[in-house]
Amino acid sequence: MNQFDFVIVGGGTAGCVLANRLSENPAHKVLLLEAGPPDRYIWIHIPIGYAKTMFHPVYNWRYETEPDPGMLNRKIYWPRGRGLGGSSSINGLIYVRGQREDYDAWAEQGNTGWGWNDVLPYFIKSESNSEGASAAHGADGPLACTSIGAKHPLIESIIAAGNALGVPTTSDFNGGDQEGVGYYQLFTKNGLRCSTAVGYLNPARNRKNLTITTGAQATEIIWKKGENCAAGIAYMQGGESKTAIAAKEVILCAGALQSPQLLQLSGVGDAAFLQSMGVPVQHHLPGVGANLQDHLQLRVMYKVTQPITTNDLLRSPIGKLKMGLEWIFKRTGPLAVGINQGGMFTRVLAESKSPDVQFHFASLSAEMAGAAVHPWSGCTFSVCQLRPTSRGRVRIQSRDAMQAPAMQPYYLSTALDQRAAIASLRFTRKLARTPPLAQLIGEEYRPGDAAQTDDELLHFARQYGATIFHPSGTCKMGLASDQNAVVDAQLRVHGIGNLRVVDCSIMPTLISGNTNAPVVMIAEKAAAMILAG
Repeated sequence: MNQFDFVIVGGGTAGCVLANRLSENPAHKVLLLEAGPPDRYIWIHIPIGYAKTMFHPVYNWRYETEPDPGMLNRKIYWPRGRGLGGSSSINGLIYVRGQREDYDAWAEQGNTGWGWNDVLPYFIKSESNSEGASAAHGADGPLACTSIGAKHPLIESIIAAGNALGVPTTSDFNGGDQEGVGYYQLFTKNGLRCSTAVGYLNPARNRKNLTITTGAQATEIIWKKGENCAAGIAYMQGGESKTAIAAKEVILCAGALQSPQLLQLSGVGDAAFLQSMGVPVQHHLPGVGANLQDHLQLRVMYKVTQPITTNDLLRSPIGKLKMGLEWIFKRTGPLAVGINQGGMFTRVLAESKSPDVQFHFASLSAEMAGAAVHPWSGCTFSVCQLRPTSRGRVRIQSRDAMQAPAMQPYYLSTALDQRAAIASLRFTRKLARTPPLAQLIGEEYRPGDAAQTDDELLHFARQYGATIFHPSGTCKMGLASDQNAVVDAQLRVHGIGNLRVVDCSIMPTLISGNTNAPVVMIAEKAAAMILAG
Protein backbone atom coordinates (compact mmCIF):
# COMPACT_ATOMS: atom_id res chain seq x y z
CA MET A 1 0.00 0.00 0.00
CA ASN A 2 2.97 2.36 0.43
CA GLN A 3 4.30 1.87 -3.13
CA PHE A 4 3.87 4.75 -5.58
CA ASP A 5 5.43 6.02 -8.78
CA PHE A 6 5.70 9.62 -7.54
CA VAL A 7 5.78 10.85 -3.96
CA ILE A 8 5.14 14.60 -3.69
CA VAL A 9 6.23 16.16 -0.40
CA GLY A 10 4.10 19.22 0.36
CA GLY A 11 0.51 19.85 -0.67
CA GLY A 12 1.03 23.59 -1.11
CA THR A 13 1.05 25.80 -4.18
CA ALA A 14 3.36 23.60 -6.29
CA GLY A 15 2.36 20.24 -4.82
CA CYS A 16 -1.30 20.61 -5.77
CA VAL A 17 -0.33 21.47 -9.36
CA LEU A 18 1.93 18.42 -9.64
CA ALA A 19 -0.63 16.11 -8.03
CA ASN A 20 -3.11 17.08 -10.72
CA ARG A 21 -0.78 16.94 -13.71
CA LEU A 22 1.08 13.74 -12.79
CA SER A 23 -2.14 11.86 -12.00
CA GLU A 24 -3.79 12.83 -15.30
CA ASN A 25 -2.22 9.65 -16.68
CA PRO A 26 -4.02 6.78 -14.89
CA ALA A 27 -0.88 4.65 -15.25
CA HIS A 28 0.89 6.86 -12.67
CA LYS A 29 0.30 6.13 -9.01
CA VAL A 30 0.78 9.41 -7.12
CA LEU A 31 0.98 10.22 -3.41
CA LEU A 32 0.61 13.79 -2.12
CA LEU A 33 1.87 14.24 1.45
CA GLU A 34 0.85 17.35 3.39
CA ALA A 35 1.82 18.12 6.98
CA GLY A 36 -1.22 20.31 7.59
CA PRO A 37 -4.96 19.65 7.39
CA PRO A 38 -7.48 19.84 4.53
CA ASP A 39 -8.52 23.36 3.51
CA ARG A 40 -11.94 23.31 5.22
CA TYR A 41 -11.61 26.50 7.27
CA ILE A 42 -14.18 28.98 5.95
CA TRP A 43 -11.84 31.98 6.20
CA ILE A 44 -9.42 30.36 3.76
CA HIS A 45 -12.05 30.72 1.07
CA ILE A 46 -13.33 34.24 1.79
CA PRO A 47 -10.71 36.61 0.32
CA ILE A 48 -10.63 39.06 3.22
CA GLY A 49 -10.06 36.08 5.54
CA TYR A 50 -6.37 36.69 4.97
CA ALA A 51 -6.44 38.45 8.36
CA LYS A 52 -7.99 35.39 10.03
CA THR A 53 -5.25 33.03 8.83
CA MET A 54 -2.26 35.32 9.39
CA PHE A 55 -1.63 33.94 12.89
CA HIS A 56 -3.75 30.78 12.82
CA PRO A 57 -2.10 27.99 14.89
CA VAL A 58 -3.33 25.24 12.56
CA TYR A 59 -3.25 26.72 9.06
CA ASN A 60 -0.07 28.73 9.47
CA TRP A 61 3.46 27.60 10.40
CA ARG A 62 3.94 30.95 12.18
CA TYR A 63 7.70 31.04 11.71
CA GLU A 64 10.07 33.66 13.03
CA THR A 65 13.50 34.55 11.69
CA GLU A 66 16.57 34.70 13.83
CA PRO A 67 17.41 38.17 15.19
CA ASP A 68 18.47 40.07 12.06
CA PRO A 69 21.39 42.50 12.47
CA GLY A 70 20.06 44.60 9.60
CA MET A 71 16.71 44.99 11.36
CA LEU A 72 17.92 46.18 14.77
CA ASN A 73 18.25 42.53 15.83
CA ARG A 74 14.50 42.03 15.55
CA LYS A 75 12.94 38.67 14.84
CA ILE A 76 10.63 39.00 11.83
CA TYR A 77 7.37 37.06 11.74
CA TRP A 78 7.17 34.83 8.65
CA PRO A 79 3.73 33.31 8.04
CA ARG A 80 3.68 30.24 5.80
CA GLY A 81 0.63 28.25 4.69
CA ARG A 82 0.07 24.94 6.44
CA GLY A 83 -2.56 22.71 4.84
CA LEU A 84 -3.75 21.86 1.36
CA GLY A 85 -3.04 24.77 -0.93
CA GLY A 86 -0.18 25.93 1.30
CA SER A 87 0.48 29.65 1.05
CA SER A 88 -1.92 29.91 -1.89
CA SER A 89 -4.64 29.29 0.72
CA ILE A 90 -3.61 32.17 2.97
CA ASN A 91 -1.84 34.73 0.75
CA GLY A 92 -2.95 38.14 -0.52
CA LEU A 93 -4.38 36.62 -3.75
CA ILE A 94 -2.46 38.90 -6.10
CA TYR A 95 -1.70 37.73 -9.62
CA VAL A 96 1.73 38.92 -10.77
CA ARG A 97 4.14 37.02 -12.99
CA GLY A 98 7.26 39.15 -12.68
CA GLN A 99 9.24 40.74 -15.48
CA ARG A 100 10.42 39.30 -18.77
CA GLU A 101 13.95 40.26 -17.72
CA ASP A 102 13.75 38.08 -14.57
CA TYR A 103 13.37 34.89 -16.54
CA ASP A 104 15.77 35.87 -19.30
CA ALA A 105 18.36 36.41 -16.56
CA TRP A 106 17.72 32.87 -15.30
CA ALA A 107 18.39 31.52 -18.79
CA GLU A 108 21.53 33.63 -19.15
CA GLN A 109 22.89 31.94 -16.03
CA GLY A 110 22.80 28.62 -17.87
CA ASN A 111 19.26 27.51 -17.02
CA THR A 112 18.24 26.47 -20.51
CA GLY A 113 14.50 26.59 -21.13
CA TRP A 114 13.70 29.19 -18.45
CA GLY A 115 13.68 32.39 -20.51
CA TRP A 116 10.49 34.45 -20.75
CA ASN A 117 9.42 32.96 -24.06
CA ASP A 118 9.97 29.48 -22.61
CA VAL A 119 7.88 29.99 -19.46
CA LEU A 120 5.07 32.10 -20.94
CA PRO A 121 3.17 29.05 -22.31
CA TYR A 122 2.98 27.61 -18.78
CA PHE A 123 1.62 30.85 -17.35
CA ILE A 124 -1.01 30.81 -20.09
CA LYS A 125 -1.80 27.13 -19.51
CA SER A 126 -2.35 27.67 -15.80
CA GLU A 127 -4.83 30.54 -15.93
CA SER A 128 -8.48 31.16 -16.59
CA ASN A 129 -8.47 34.91 -16.98
CA SER A 130 -11.69 36.87 -16.58
CA GLU A 131 -10.57 39.14 -19.43
CA GLY A 132 -10.47 36.20 -21.84
CA ALA A 133 -7.78 34.57 -23.94
CA SER A 134 -5.09 36.57 -25.73
CA ALA A 135 -1.50 36.20 -26.86
CA ALA A 136 -0.42 36.64 -23.23
CA HIS A 137 -3.30 35.06 -21.33
CA GLY A 138 -5.30 31.88 -21.08
CA ALA A 139 -9.03 31.46 -20.48
CA ASP A 140 -9.45 27.76 -19.70
CA GLY A 141 -6.75 26.90 -17.16
CA PRO A 142 -7.34 25.64 -13.61
CA LEU A 143 -6.46 28.89 -11.82
CA ALA A 144 -9.04 31.68 -11.89
CA CYS A 145 -7.58 35.20 -12.31
CA THR A 146 -10.25 37.85 -11.90
CA SER A 147 -10.26 41.59 -12.46
CA ILE A 148 -11.59 43.81 -9.67
CA GLY A 149 -14.90 45.19 -10.96
CA ALA A 150 -15.78 48.01 -8.56
CA LYS A 151 -13.70 51.17 -8.54
CA HIS A 152 -12.53 52.68 -5.25
CA PRO A 153 -12.14 56.46 -4.84
CA LEU A 154 -8.80 56.08 -3.05
CA ILE A 155 -7.34 53.82 -5.73
CA GLU A 156 -8.69 56.09 -8.46
CA SER A 157 -6.87 59.04 -6.86
CA ILE A 158 -3.68 57.00 -6.54
CA ILE A 159 -3.85 56.15 -10.24
CA ALA A 160 -4.33 59.81 -11.15
CA ALA A 161 -1.44 60.88 -8.91
CA GLY A 162 0.77 58.19 -10.41
CA ASN A 163 -0.09 59.48 -13.88
CA ALA A 164 0.91 62.98 -12.79
CA LEU A 165 4.31 61.58 -11.80
CA GLY A 166 4.76 59.90 -15.17
CA VAL A 167 3.60 56.37 -14.27
CA PRO A 168 1.13 55.17 -16.91
CA THR A 169 -2.19 53.52 -16.11
CA THR A 170 -2.24 49.80 -16.85
CA SER A 171 -4.99 47.22 -16.81
CA ASP A 172 -2.54 44.33 -16.98
CA PHE A 173 0.68 44.03 -14.98
CA ASN A 174 1.32 40.68 -16.71
CA GLY A 175 1.08 41.58 -20.37
CA GLY A 176 4.78 42.04 -21.00
CA ASP A 177 5.48 45.57 -19.78
CA GLN A 178 5.11 45.63 -16.01
CA GLU A 179 5.54 49.35 -15.43
CA GLY A 180 2.33 51.10 -14.49
CA VAL A 181 -0.35 51.80 -11.89
CA GLY A 182 -3.79 50.25 -11.69
CA TYR A 183 -5.91 47.54 -10.13
CA TYR A 184 -4.53 44.08 -9.47
CA GLN A 185 -6.10 40.91 -10.75
CA LEU A 186 -6.79 38.40 -7.99
CA PHE A 187 -6.86 34.61 -7.66
CA THR A 188 -10.59 34.60 -7.05
CA LYS A 189 -13.71 33.23 -8.69
CA ASN A 190 -17.26 34.26 -7.84
CA GLY A 191 -16.05 36.09 -4.74
CA LEU A 192 -14.10 33.10 -3.39
CA ARG A 193 -10.37 32.38 -3.21
CA CYS A 194 -9.01 30.15 -5.95
CA SER A 195 -6.02 28.46 -4.31
CA THR A 196 -4.19 25.65 -6.08
CA ALA A 197 -6.08 23.25 -3.80
CA VAL A 198 -9.32 24.63 -5.27
CA GLY A 199 -8.14 25.06 -8.86
CA TYR A 200 -5.90 22.03 -9.30
CA LEU A 201 -6.45 19.51 -6.52
CA ASN A 202 -10.24 19.50 -6.21
CA PRO A 203 -10.81 18.38 -9.84
CA ALA A 204 -8.34 15.51 -9.32
CA ARG A 205 -9.45 14.31 -5.86
CA ASN A 206 -11.53 11.37 -7.06
CA ARG A 207 -8.88 9.87 -9.31
CA LYS A 208 -8.16 6.33 -8.15
CA ASN A 209 -4.45 6.73 -8.86
CA LEU A 210 -4.07 9.78 -6.57
CA THR A 211 -3.72 9.43 -2.80
CA ILE A 212 -3.93 12.61 -0.70
CA THR A 213 -2.56 12.21 2.81
CA THR A 214 -2.85 15.10 5.28
CA GLY A 215 -1.40 15.44 8.77
CA ALA A 216 1.76 13.79 7.43
CA GLN A 217 5.05 15.50 8.37
CA ALA A 218 7.97 14.33 6.22
CA THR A 219 11.01 13.60 8.37
CA GLU A 220 13.65 12.17 6.04
CA ILE A 221 14.38 11.07 2.49
CA ILE A 222 14.89 7.33 2.22
CA TRP A 223 17.96 6.37 0.14
CA LYS A 224 18.58 3.34 -1.99
CA LYS A 225 21.20 1.28 -0.23
CA GLY A 226 24.68 2.23 -1.35
CA GLU A 227 23.43 4.77 -3.90
CA ASN A 228 22.93 8.51 -4.17
CA CYS A 229 19.37 7.86 -5.21
CA ALA A 230 16.08 8.64 -3.50
CA ALA A 231 13.85 5.65 -2.78
CA GLY A 232 11.05 7.25 -0.78
CA ILE A 233 10.06 9.36 2.22
CA ALA A 234 9.75 8.71 5.92
CA TYR A 235 7.00 10.67 7.64
CA MET A 236 5.07 10.98 10.88
CA GLN A 237 1.29 10.76 10.97
CA GLY A 238 -0.79 10.57 14.11
CA GLY A 239 2.29 9.88 16.19
CA GLU A 240 3.23 6.91 14.03
CA SER A 241 6.31 6.62 11.81
CA LYS A 242 5.48 5.60 8.24
CA THR A 243 7.20 5.30 4.88
CA ALA A 244 6.21 5.81 1.26
CA ILE A 245 8.29 4.28 -1.54
CA ALA A 246 8.67 6.04 -4.90
CA ALA A 247 9.43 3.83 -7.91
CA LYS A 248 10.13 6.83 -10.15
CA GLU A 249 10.74 10.05 -8.18
CA VAL A 250 10.52 11.87 -4.90
CA ILE A 251 9.53 15.51 -5.52
CA LEU A 252 10.06 18.09 -2.80
CA CYS A 253 7.44 20.87 -2.88
CA ALA A 254 7.76 21.96 0.74
CA GLY A 255 8.78 25.55 -0.02
CA ALA A 256 11.85 27.72 0.42
CA LEU A 257 12.12 26.95 4.14
CA GLN A 258 11.19 23.29 4.45
CA SER A 259 12.60 21.83 1.22
CA PRO A 260 16.17 22.74 2.24
CA GLN A 261 15.35 21.65 5.79
CA LEU A 262 14.34 18.18 4.59
CA LEU A 263 17.42 17.90 2.38
CA GLN A 264 19.68 18.81 5.30
CA LEU A 265 17.90 16.40 7.65
CA SER A 266 18.53 13.71 5.02
CA GLY A 267 22.25 14.42 4.74
CA VAL A 268 22.26 16.65 1.64
CA GLY A 269 23.93 20.01 2.16
CA ASP A 270 27.21 21.50 3.28
CA ALA A 271 29.17 18.56 4.67
CA ALA A 272 30.93 20.49 7.44
CA PHE A 273 27.66 21.98 8.68
CA LEU A 274 25.85 18.63 8.58
CA GLN A 275 28.65 16.97 10.52
CA SER A 276 28.47 19.73 13.13
CA MET A 277 24.79 18.88 13.56
CA GLY A 278 25.48 15.13 13.82
CA VAL A 279 23.79 14.36 10.50
CA PRO A 280 25.44 11.60 8.41
CA VAL A 281 26.48 13.13 5.09
CA GLN A 282 24.77 11.59 2.09
CA HIS A 283 25.94 14.16 -0.47
CA HIS A 284 27.95 17.35 -0.15
CA LEU A 285 25.95 20.17 -1.73
CA PRO A 286 26.87 23.48 -0.08
CA GLY A 287 24.14 25.52 -1.75
CA VAL A 288 21.33 23.82 0.18
CA GLY A 289 19.77 26.53 2.35
CA ALA A 290 21.98 29.29 0.95
CA ASN A 291 20.89 32.12 -1.39
CA LEU A 292 17.79 33.02 0.68
CA GLN A 293 16.04 36.10 -0.72
CA ASP A 294 12.86 37.91 0.26
CA HIS A 295 10.98 41.11 -0.50
CA LEU A 296 11.17 43.51 2.44
CA GLN A 297 7.90 45.36 2.96
CA LEU A 298 7.93 48.99 4.11
CA ARG A 299 4.44 50.09 5.18
CA VAL A 300 3.76 53.83 5.03
CA MET A 301 0.42 54.65 6.68
CA TYR A 302 -1.75 57.70 6.31
CA LYS A 303 -4.90 59.05 7.88
CA VAL A 304 -7.54 59.69 5.22
CA THR A 305 -9.64 62.85 5.19
CA GLN A 306 -12.88 61.13 4.16
CA PRO A 307 -14.66 58.04 5.62
CA ILE A 308 -14.11 55.92 2.51
CA THR A 309 -11.72 53.30 3.87
CA THR A 310 -12.17 49.70 4.96
CA ASN A 311 -11.26 50.90 8.46
CA ASP A 312 -14.56 52.79 8.50
CA LEU A 313 -16.57 49.74 7.47
CA LEU A 314 -14.86 47.37 9.91
CA ARG A 315 -15.30 49.76 12.86
CA SER A 316 -19.05 50.04 12.29
CA PRO A 317 -21.62 47.28 13.00
CA ILE A 318 -23.67 48.64 10.09
CA GLY A 319 -20.56 48.68 7.90
CA LYS A 320 -19.78 45.06 8.77
CA LEU A 321 -23.38 44.06 8.06
CA LYS A 322 -23.28 45.86 4.71
CA MET A 323 -20.03 44.08 3.77
CA GLY A 324 -21.45 40.70 4.77
CA LEU A 325 -24.73 41.15 2.90
CA GLU A 326 -22.96 42.37 -0.23
CA TRP A 327 -20.77 39.27 -0.21
CA ILE A 328 -23.58 36.84 0.61
CA PHE A 329 -25.99 38.09 -2.04
CA LYS A 330 -23.67 39.46 -4.72
CA ARG A 331 -20.24 37.90 -3.98
CA THR A 332 -18.79 41.39 -4.27
CA GLY A 333 -17.47 44.12 -1.98
CA PRO A 334 -14.48 44.21 0.40
CA LEU A 335 -14.92 40.59 1.51
CA ALA A 336 -14.50 39.46 -2.10
CA VAL A 337 -11.33 41.41 -2.93
CA GLY A 338 -9.11 40.99 0.10
CA ILE A 339 -6.79 43.70 1.37
CA ASN A 340 -4.82 45.20 -1.53
CA GLN A 341 -6.78 46.38 -4.54
CA GLY A 342 -4.33 48.66 -6.31
CA GLY A 343 -0.71 48.36 -7.31
CA MET A 344 2.15 50.18 -8.95
CA PHE A 345 5.44 49.12 -10.50
CA THR A 346 7.86 51.96 -11.05
CA ARG A 347 11.50 53.04 -10.82
CA VAL A 348 13.02 54.94 -7.92
CA LEU A 349 16.74 54.41 -8.65
CA ALA A 350 18.28 56.32 -11.54
CA GLU A 351 20.22 53.32 -12.82
CA SER A 352 17.21 50.97 -13.06
CA LYS A 353 16.17 50.03 -16.59
CA SER A 354 12.91 48.41 -15.51
CA PRO A 355 10.64 48.83 -12.45
CA ASP A 356 12.60 48.32 -9.24
CA VAL A 357 9.81 48.73 -6.67
CA GLN A 358 6.28 47.44 -6.24
CA PHE A 359 3.43 49.06 -4.31
CA HIS A 360 0.44 47.38 -2.72
CA PHE A 361 -2.24 49.97 -1.92
CA ALA A 362 -4.64 48.99 0.86
CA SER A 363 -7.71 50.96 1.85
CA LEU A 364 -7.09 50.10 5.50
CA SER A 365 -4.38 50.55 8.09
CA ALA A 366 -3.25 48.47 11.08
CA GLU A 367 -0.16 48.08 13.22
CA MET A 368 0.84 45.02 11.21
CA ALA A 369 -0.62 42.85 8.48
CA GLY A 370 -3.55 40.89 9.90
CA ALA A 371 -3.95 43.03 13.04
CA ALA A 372 -7.04 45.03 14.06
CA VAL A 373 -7.56 48.18 12.01
CA HIS A 374 -6.86 51.63 13.42
CA PRO A 375 -9.73 53.64 14.98
CA TRP A 376 -9.65 56.22 12.19
CA SER A 377 -9.97 56.38 8.42
CA GLY A 378 -6.68 55.03 7.15
CA CYS A 379 -4.75 53.55 4.27
CA THR A 380 -1.43 51.80 3.75
CA PHE A 381 1.07 52.21 0.94
CA SER A 382 3.24 49.12 1.13
CA VAL A 383 6.38 49.32 -0.99
CA CYS A 384 9.09 46.73 -1.60
CA GLN A 385 12.31 46.59 -3.59
CA LEU A 386 11.78 44.05 -6.37
CA ARG A 387 15.27 42.61 -6.79
CA PRO A 388 17.09 42.74 -3.44
CA THR A 389 20.78 41.92 -3.38
CA SER A 390 20.86 40.88 0.30
CA ARG A 391 21.25 37.14 0.79
CA GLY A 392 20.44 34.98 3.80
CA ARG A 393 20.30 31.30 4.65
CA VAL A 394 18.16 28.51 6.12
CA ARG A 395 19.66 25.85 8.39
CA ILE A 396 18.35 23.08 10.56
CA GLN A 397 18.76 23.62 14.29
CA SER A 398 18.83 19.93 15.20
CA ARG A 399 18.08 16.50 13.77
CA ASP A 400 14.47 16.88 14.92
CA ALA A 401 12.26 17.28 11.85
CA MET A 402 9.56 18.82 14.01
CA GLN A 403 11.79 21.74 15.00
CA ALA A 404 11.57 24.77 12.75
CA PRO A 405 14.74 25.60 10.81
CA ALA A 406 16.75 28.72 11.63
CA MET A 407 16.03 31.45 9.09
CA GLN A 408 18.34 34.44 8.70
CA PRO A 409 17.39 36.81 5.85
CA TYR A 410 20.08 39.47 6.43
CA TYR A 411 17.73 42.19 5.20
CA LEU A 412 19.27 45.52 4.13
CA SER A 413 22.78 44.10 4.30
CA THR A 414 23.89 45.72 1.03
CA ALA A 415 24.31 49.37 0.08
CA LEU A 416 22.00 48.95 -2.93
CA ASP A 417 19.15 47.64 -0.79
CA GLN A 418 19.60 50.49 1.67
CA ARG A 419 19.51 53.08 -1.14
CA ALA A 420 16.40 51.46 -2.59
CA ALA A 421 14.63 51.54 0.78
CA ILE A 422 15.31 55.24 1.24
CA ALA A 423 14.36 56.11 -2.35
CA SER A 424 11.15 54.11 -2.19
CA LEU A 425 10.05 55.92 0.98
CA ARG A 426 10.78 59.31 -0.57
CA PHE A 427 8.79 58.37 -3.69
CA THR A 428 5.87 57.23 -1.50
CA ARG A 429 5.73 60.64 0.16
CA LYS A 430 5.95 62.40 -3.19
CA LEU A 431 3.03 60.30 -4.47
CA ALA A 432 0.92 61.10 -1.39
CA ARG A 433 1.52 64.84 -1.87
CA THR A 434 0.50 64.79 -5.53
CA PRO A 435 -3.04 65.94 -6.53
CA PRO A 436 -5.68 64.65 -6.63
CA LEU A 437 -4.47 62.15 -4.05
CA ALA A 438 -3.21 64.93 -1.80
CA GLN A 439 -6.82 65.98 -1.09
CA LEU A 440 -7.56 62.59 0.48
CA ILE A 441 -4.33 62.20 2.45
CA GLY A 442 -4.13 63.69 5.92
CA GLU A 443 -1.50 63.05 8.56
CA GLU A 444 1.33 60.61 7.87
CA TYR A 445 0.94 58.20 10.78
CA ARG A 446 4.11 56.20 10.09
CA PRO A 447 6.97 56.91 9.70
CA GLY A 448 5.69 60.42 10.46
CA ASP A 449 7.16 63.86 9.97
CA ALA A 450 10.05 63.26 12.40
CA ALA A 451 11.77 60.98 9.87
CA GLN A 452 13.33 63.21 7.19
CA THR A 453 17.02 62.44 6.66
CA ASP A 454 18.32 59.37 4.85
CA ASP A 455 19.56 57.95 8.16
CA GLU A 456 16.15 58.47 9.76
CA LEU A 457 14.32 56.81 6.88
CA LEU A 458 16.73 53.87 6.88
CA HIS A 459 16.22 53.53 10.63
CA PHE A 460 12.45 53.41 10.03
CA ALA A 461 12.99 50.62 7.48
CA ARG A 462 15.06 48.67 9.99
CA GLN A 463 12.62 49.29 12.86
CA TYR A 464 9.34 48.54 11.08
CA GLY A 465 10.20 46.66 7.89
CA ALA A 466 8.67 43.20 7.54
CA THR A 467 8.40 40.38 5.05
CA ILE A 468 5.91 40.60 2.23
CA PHE A 469 5.90 36.78 2.32
CA HIS A 470 8.15 35.83 -0.62
CA PRO A 471 11.14 33.83 0.74
CA SER A 472 12.83 32.09 -2.19
CA GLY A 473 16.07 30.80 -3.65
CA THR A 474 17.31 28.26 -1.08
CA CYS A 475 17.62 25.36 -3.54
CA LYS A 476 18.98 27.42 -6.39
CA MET A 477 18.66 26.27 -9.99
CA GLY A 478 21.98 26.47 -11.79
CA LEU A 479 24.88 24.73 -13.48
CA ALA A 480 26.80 22.04 -11.59
CA SER A 481 29.83 24.34 -11.73
CA ASP A 482 27.98 26.86 -9.53
CA GLN A 483 28.80 25.93 -5.94
CA ASN A 484 25.51 27.44 -4.74
CA ALA A 485 23.36 25.51 -7.24
CA VAL A 486 21.22 22.71 -5.86
CA VAL A 487 19.14 21.66 -8.88
CA ASP A 488 19.72 21.66 -12.62
CA ALA A 489 17.46 23.13 -15.28
CA GLN A 490 15.29 20.00 -15.06
CA LEU A 491 14.97 20.69 -11.31
CA ARG A 492 16.85 17.46 -10.52
CA VAL A 493 19.06 17.65 -7.45
CA HIS A 494 22.70 17.70 -8.55
CA GLY A 495 24.45 14.38 -7.96
CA ILE A 496 21.34 12.51 -6.77
CA GLY A 497 18.96 10.28 -8.70
CA ASN A 498 15.16 10.26 -8.57
CA LEU A 499 14.94 13.51 -6.60
CA ARG A 500 13.64 16.91 -7.69
CA VAL A 501 12.75 20.17 -5.99
CA VAL A 502 9.74 22.04 -7.38
CA ASP A 503 8.84 25.23 -5.50
CA CYS A 504 10.04 28.82 -5.03
CA SER A 505 13.31 27.59 -3.51
CA ILE A 506 14.63 26.86 -7.02
CA MET A 507 14.55 30.52 -8.09
CA PRO A 508 18.15 31.63 -8.80
CA THR A 509 17.05 35.21 -8.21
CA LEU A 510 13.77 36.47 -6.82
CA ILE A 511 11.25 37.49 -9.46
CA SER A 512 9.94 41.04 -9.58
CA GLY A 513 6.65 40.69 -7.75
CA ASN A 514 4.38 38.27 -5.93
CA THR A 515 5.54 34.67 -6.09
CA ASN A 516 2.34 32.58 -6.28
CA ALA A 517 1.83 32.69 -10.05
CA PRO A 518 5.53 31.98 -10.77
CA VAL A 519 5.45 28.93 -8.48
CA VAL A 520 2.39 27.61 -10.34
CA MET A 521 4.30 28.14 -13.60
CA ILE A 522 7.34 26.33 -12.19
CA ALA A 523 5.17 23.36 -11.22
CA GLU A 524 3.42 23.28 -14.60
CA LYS A 525 6.79 23.28 -16.38
CA ALA A 526 8.20 20.66 -14.01
CA ALA A 527 5.24 18.38 -14.63
CA ALA A 528 5.77 18.65 -18.37
CA MET A 529 9.48 17.82 -17.98
CA ILE A 530 8.76 14.86 -15.70
CA LEU A 531 6.11 13.44 -18.01
CA ALA A 532 8.40 13.88 -21.01
CA GLY A 533 10.94 11.63 -19.30
